[in-house]
Amino acid sequence: MERSGASLYGDPCGGCGFEWSVTPGEAIRVVEELPTRFRALLAGRTGFERHPGLSWTPAAYVSHVTDNLRNWAERLAGARLSGAVDVPGYDPDLVARARHYNEIAPTAALWSLEHAVDARAASVTSALEEGTVLQHATRGVQRAEDVARNNAHDGHHHAWDIERILRHTTPV
Repeated sequence: MERSGASLYGDPCGGCGFEWSVTPGEAIRVVEELPTRFRALLAGRTGFERHPGLSWTPAAYVSHVTDNLRNWAERLAGARLSGAVDVPGYDPDLVARARHYNEIAPTAALWSLEHAVDARAASVTSALEEGTVLQHATRGVQRAEDVARNNAHDGHHHAWDIERILRHTTPV
């Protein structure tokens, strides 16, 4: 079984400090605040800045978070609406290459994120109310609570990545 969540990143996360004890409601709020947080981070920046230790630009991280939220919202909806609880894993680097993340306009990435956050909030809220449980191909059982926390961590962690890029590219 593939490690994920606190068992993979630590509690709190060794990089971004995310605490896995957040409630599902708090996890929903973390995600709902991402458009504002990312917009503030990118204010006055190009969104195409680079860090030598990271493959993606700030706009690319926004696009990744967007796709991840859409993916999990869709999986939860599939389980709730049709009983399709078996879900595969996916390779985010392949998605990034296919979508050319590093070339997406930052304003478009932020626009897309806002829509993904809305869809994800509705899907996760319904899945939590109904007690939806997924069977992930490599992670095993993923309750709606697990998905809520994993999504919140992904967004929080990648905001930290963006902060690292921007610190690296800010003249002293």
